[in-house]
Amino acid sequence: MTGRQGSAHGAWFLVLPALIPILLLSVGPLLYGIALAFTDSQAGRTDPTQWIGLLNFQDLLRDTLFWESFRIGLVWAVAVSVPQFLLALGLALLLHQDLRFRWLSRALAIVPWAMPEVVVGIMWRLVYHPDAGVLNETLGTHRDWLGSLSTALPAVVVVGIWARLPQVTVTLLAGLSNVPRELHEAAAMDGAGAWRRFRAVTWPAIRPIALAISALSFIWNVNSFALVYVLTGGGPGGRTRLPMLFAYEEAFRYGQFGYAAAMGCVLVAVVSILLAVHLVARLKGDDEA
Repeated sequence: MTGRQGSAHGAWFLVLPALIPILLLSVGPLLYGIALAFTDSQAGRTDPTQWIGLLNFQDLLRDTLFWESFRIGLVWAVAVSVPQFLLALGLALLLHQDLRFRWLSRALAIVPWAMPEVVVGIMWRLVYHPDAGVLNETLGTHRDWLGSLSTALPAVVVVGIWARLPQVTVTLLAGLSNVPRELHEAAAMDGAGAWRRFRAVTWPAIRPIALAISALSFIWNVNSFALVYVLTGGGPGGRTRLPMLFAYEEAFRYGQFGYAAAMGCVLVAVVSILLAVHLVARLKGDDEA
């Protein structure tokens, strides 16, 4: 028994250096943000912060602007995540083939991943520029893609797909690398075509990785901030105001820290529920399969 206790203490001693940064930089701020949501914390006030219970959440339920931003955020997350996964899967399958200069293709495919989101936003603002942008020069138009109510969100969605495509591609490519080549050769000898080999061999092998990266991609896209902030700042007319942008404005433009923290709590709760439903449905489908 003493030996087991010593082993357990030794394991905790080894894990502790990794746990401390997580507790300080993730768990601590999360708990502080949850506590802040139940207060009337504001910027510049001299009175002590008061505990107000659920008042911020009651106000949030009546805030139509926030729920509109939440709707836009879900549209953005789905519109980016679904095409992003499909394109990444196709690109990963292509890069997995024995192509000439495959190493160069793989290196070029991860270039967007190496660029900070602020740089990506500035670059695409230049692409979409109404007067000197590459897109308008190519099409021979002078359209304000980021300033139009009808094109702002689709234009930003295109940038979102492009910016995070390498992350999903590299993850799926790593999963494809672990699929035994012998299974494909055996299926080919049995007369299975490319699509049948993908369904019977490739997809079952990479399904757990696909499930994980699709869930992570959805979380990343829901929590998007810097990219959209640089591209449009939430405009025009709030058409690209994602929930994180709305919370940022409430906190740092209007100084409503408690109210902004309540927005963050609602966002985390709703996203967690959606992800739980998604994961349960996918795992149930895997069990039935």
